[in-house]
Amino acid sequence: MVGGGTSAVQFLLQLAAAGADTLWSTRTPPRFTRRAFDPEWGRDVEAEVDARTRAGLPPSSVVSVTGLPLTPAYQSGIDAGILASRGPLERLTERGVVFGDGSAGEVDVVLWATGFRPELDHLAPLRLREPGGGIRMDGVRVLREPRLFLVGYGASASTLGATRAGRAAALAAVAVLDPPGSERPVGAGSLAL
Repeated sequence: MVGGGTSAVQFLLQLAAAGADTLWSTRTPPRFTRRAFDPEWGRDVEAEVDARTRAGLPPSSVVSVTGLPLTPAYQSGIDAGILASRGPLERLTERGVVFGDGSAGEVDVVLWATGFRPELDHLAPLRLREPGGGIRMDGVRVLREPRLFLVGYGASASTLGATRAGRAAALAAVAVLDPPGSERPVGAGSLAL
């Protein structure tokens, strides 16, 4: 299993429960947290990601901001040695993997649970990137091009943020297409979401 997020942890536990022997590779040590994953936590996570995109920095990975909840099931997985990362994956071999520390293991399957990174290269001609490498955002609106909305980038990539982002983007798009005082019917024109 390659990946340090919740999906990787859940796959590892399910595979172990089904009798599979697993090896876990993460770029950095897993960061389990006892913090309650409640609405306040969600707002804090969203605010941290939002602050990066407002500053024109690329968003961090979700798990780097959220951590992993130390649930009883995860603690059992740690205690059983299932949730023990071998560190970063250095390379694949014909029959297995080599980890960053030089240790190796034979594997039949590599499951990549590495999350996602926004793919925005197709927007390069719009020159949206800031010196820090990211795109400055105000919610779902791109500051350098206010007619462009990115849902799933920055704070709207979080579970809490995504819930509001779709609605915010739709309302903003309607406002662009049908500004106050406009005689044009809503929807006339084109806009990419």
